[in-house]
Amino acid sequence: MISFLDLKKINEPYETAFQQKLKLVLENGWYVLGKEVEAFEKAFAEYCQSKYCIGVGNGLDALVLIFKGYIELGKFKKGDEVIVPANTYIASILAILQADLVPVLVEPRLETYNINPDLIQEKITPKTKAILAVHLYGQIAEMERINEIAEKHNLIIVEDAAQSHGVEKNLKSTIYNLKSAITYSFYPGKNLGCLGDGGAITTNDSDLAKVLFSLRNYGSEKKYYNEYIGLNSRLDELQAGFLNLKLPHLDSDNDKRRTVAKRYLTGIKNKKITLPFWDFSNNHVFHLFVIRTENRNDLQEYLTQNNIQTVIHYPIPPHQQKAFPQWNNLSFPITEKIHNEVLSLPMSPVLTEVEVDFIIEILNQY
Repeated sequence: MISFLDLKKINEPYETAFQQKLKLVLENGWYVLGKEVEAFEKAFAEYCQSKYCIGVGNGLDALVLIFKGYIELGKFKKGDEVIVPANTYIASILAILQADLVPVLVEPRLETYNINPDLIQEKITPKTKAILAVHLYGQIAEMERINEIAEKHNLIIVEDAAQSHGVEKNLKSTIYNLKSAITYSFYPGKNLGCLGDGGAITTNDSDLAKVLFSLRNYGSEKKYYNEYIGLNSRLDELQAGFLNLKLPHLDSDNDKRRTVAKRYLTGIKNKKITLPFWDFSNNHVFHLFVIRTENRNDLQEYLTQNNIQTVIHYPIPPHQQKAFPQWNNLSFPITEKIHNEVLSLPMSPVLTEVEVDFIIEILNQY
């Protein structure tokens, strides 16, 4: 079976270094917010060309903390609206709700799966305070257009880059134009993944960074003195150590993913399969390679029978989830089409040429 994502193979080259890092952390005797977290925050901020990096517990908390941070700064208040893609992963929406804000769903473009800027304008109301731009599957959203809309309406942009580590550094992203923030997840399956949960926020906004450093640590800057009602969401010292070892290889890993994507895009020739849009620039790091087909279950079963593992990202759109009965009667045709048809092919920096050739051959025979 060709694995959808072979994490054991991805992490195997680091095994000795991981063991040495564990020994070092044990010898230091400092397990929370220590030297490894400090080193990673410095390194990741430099990598992202950002002034500040705040290591947190996971990608969801990163988003929640940003929204809570803006509330503490007086930029948002409870009940304000945040525009968000209708087809995003549920975490994007949960974060808005957990900060007592209101998600406003907007359809994506069918070609890119990212939010359609042409549809944002009509959803803006006096309560709209932010746009949450999600770089889904590893492809950056149309940030130039989104920036223009945000500036016109005095909106804050938050970027969810949980699936797009490395893509922003090559492009003019929000963080370089506005005082805003970008969130990351280091869940094991991400392009930059640790061996557990982890996340981070990058920003150039010194006021926001100061609040976030406190909010992630119970709302405390000085132990036992609490300025805010905060969270316990700190990047684990050991996971930060693992990330310090893997970060220098992120760009080369992303290049390997792009190489696999190019081979898929040029090799798969089947009218039953819709390939993802990509202009062969650096605007995609291919966290996922997502195809569409009208007979998804049949295709997935066919691939399984041929020893190719696939995953559906994601089978149920947010507005149809049982958790949101208030949205269940809404209609988002493009979002629903995407969720009914998408299928993710194996994608990782450790896929071999032979495996990619086999996957292409099997798909062309379908």
